[in-house]
Amino acid sequence: MTHAHALFAERRARLSGGAAVALTLATPLAHAHHAMGGAMPTTFGEGLISGIAHPVIGLDHLAFLVVAALLSATLSGRARYLAPLAFVVATIAGTLYHLGAHELPLAETVIALSALLGGVAVMLRGSLPALMTGVAFAVIGIFHGYAYGESIIGAEQTPLLSYLVGFGLVQYAIIVGGALLSSRITAQSRQWQQRVARFGGGFAAAIGVLFLGLQLA
Repeated sequence: MTHAHALFAERRARLSGGAAVALTLATPLAHAHHAMGGAMPTTFGEGLISGIAHPVIGLDHLAFLVVAALLSATLSGRARYLAPLAFVVATIAGTLYHLGAHELPLAETVIALSALLGGVAVMLRGSLPALMTGVAFAVIGIFHGYAYGESIIGAEQTPLLSYLVGFGLVQYAIIVGGALLSSRITAQSRQWQQRVARFGGGFAAAIGVLFLGLQLA
């Protein structure tokens, strides 16, 4: 691991730990970005578990998944399924880019901003055309994927592939499942639309602010 990669990993671990404490979620899982306790996955199963856990354990990643779900809920038809797919494909591309020993400046900042600005957009109940939503998801996904790559640098091909499958599937399930659930809940009344937007958007925005602040600490 290069010195830059080591600093990246150390900083992300510190950010996740700080966020978890601040949110009174001080559990062992909240202090890591994958389920192997910092150890490199060596088997198909370990890679899969680590991939599934990373987007959920990483609070900044989870916050944007909430945003993506609620924004996807505003889309209709195939767009509701294709925009999340664009995000997932981009995260895989971002991970592979990182594994190619390439640098992506300001990755942590962009990830935090994606949660903050996305959360604000949700609270304001904003929406974008389907194409713009897909493009935005894809651009943001590259940065999230770049961060995912840090946990798997140096792994063998089998756990690497299962890691990609794991985080790809769980992200798609959270976004699409969340979008469908949100649509069903908000269809009940305008009041429920406001509640979902305030809660989901507020959660994401708070995580974004927290992670941005911790970067300056």
